[in-house]
Amino acid sequence: MKHLLTALLAFSLAACAATQPRVNQAPDLRVVTLNIYHDKAEWPKRLPLIVEQLRALDADMIALQEVLQTAELPNQAQTLGDALGYSVQFVSNDPEGQPHRYGNALLTRLPVLEQDWTALEPRDDSRSMGHARLHFDGRPLDVYFTHLHHTPEGVALRRRQLEDARAFIQRQGDAAPSIVLGDFNAPVSAPELSVLDGYIDTYGALHPGADAEGVTTLNPHFFPDYRRRIDHVFARSGRFEIREARIVLDTPGADGTWPSDHFGTFVVLRPTTR
Repeated sequence: MKHLLTALLAFSLAACAATQPRVNQAPDLRVVTLNIYHDKAEWPKRLPLIVEQLRALDADMIALQEVLQTAELPNQAQTLGDALGYSVQFVSNDPEGQPHRYGNALLTRLPVLEQDWTALEPRDDSRSMGHARLHFDGRPLDVYFTHLHHTPEGVALRRRQLEDARAFIQRQGDAAPSIVLGDFNAPVSAPELSVLDGYIDTYGALHPGADAEGVTTLNPHFFPDYRRRIDHVFARSGRFEIREARIVLDTPGADGTWPSDHFGTFVVLRPTTR
């Protein structure tokens, strides 16, 4: 009987210890990137689907591409941010105060320490990169969001844009952990993405055979003959543990409406340095 009580006590203590968080364990960072397809494909019907599926992901930050505002259409990122309870950073090459503006956005529920952005060369392609320095787990976190040139033959353009983006990133310094995310309009194997050396493709790290198996972030409903994974979350090498990565916003509504012509990419990261 004495041995049984001792064993039960040891088991109970072990179970209690297993449920206690590790000392100094960093919290998880939940990240989404999504191209929202501006106002095409019946935006009023797509909007509630996007809100519902984003809310279920409970992300700390959401990067959006193809964000539009016009005299008749309120800024789409602000509409989504208001619905989800996030702050909104919208960046555009179009002048502030102009009714029609098109660009990228970052939605976040984390405290924002700094915000910046830059237009990417060549300027006539109207591409940009936004930057937010956020407060996460008691320290800064740098987030860079972008949308690169879209044509398959535009390799040189995307490389030039990434070189410009990399120079912008380097000007911010590398003391803080950083991620780069958005619609790159190229798979991770594309030669131009080598400019992001030192950053890891988070989805590919957990699913190394995904691209060979035809995993796509281009919605086959809109791109039936063109399957590619071009929406990425890159994390600075050595600064994060990649805990989860999956394709999201890939479910239509009951009436067959899709959230967007792209699927989203969702990753869960944990900083590895304190």
